Amino acid sequence: MELALEADVSTRHLSFVETGRSKPSRDMVVKLAEHLDVPLRERNELLLAAGYAPAYPESSFEDAEMSQVRDAVKRLLAAHEPYPAIAVDRRWEMLDGNAGIPLMTAGVAAHLLEPPINALRLSLHPDGVAPRIANLPEWRAHILGRLRREVTATQDAQLRALLSELEDYPGGEEDEGVPKPGGIVVPLRLRHEAGELSFMSTITTFGTPLDITVSELSIEAFFPADDHTAAVLRAALS
Repeated sequence: MELALEADVSTRHLSFVETGRSKPSRDMVVKLAEHLDVPLRERNELLLAAGYAPAYPESSFEDAEMSQVRDAVKRLLAAHEPYPAIAVDRRWEMLDGNAGIPLMTAGVAAHLLEPPINALRLSLHPDGVAPRIANLPEWRAHILGRLRREVTATQDAQLRALLSELEDYPGGEEDEGVPKPGGIVVPLRLRHEAGELSFMSTITTFGTPLDITVSELSIEAFFPADDHTAAVLRAALS
């Protein structure tokens, strides 16, 4: 009833659609998907299930028509310097990064930096950033928890395989998922020759996507969590 009221559809008609007694129109499928906040990829699947052609295209990030998106991403990444930021797709494969990223990936094995670079694998792999993470159990729990939610929401086979791989990496403890008293965010604490660096991160997405690739594009930006980290980052890129 709540969905019917929000979508301005009669409860009787919506009930018939739900039970299969009535076939929804193409517009009805899109309308209901919008009100249910269904991701664009899954909206296409709903349309196919209802007997209609997909409505939302899926482009490669390198396609010519994506040039405006690539430019916008580059501007966002550059504007965030000297602080690190990366652009990733729905499977956490890096599409771009700014000048702050090499500071975070220093010492990482070369094979992990060969395209396609997976940001989560890079973070938790024993040959990746993991040996430098001072709070590895806490950060690992944060990463795995986020990935588990994404697997549940998307049922993506590649994400599920990635989750299984990351769960097998060392660095976990029984109480790793327990929040620290008084904590506000889960920090990323990196060992560095200039002293420990502490970061907090945010995720940015496009607000009005009509293309699947754009809808699944995210920018993870890292901010210094203390003055020392900010000073080291500014000095590194000066």
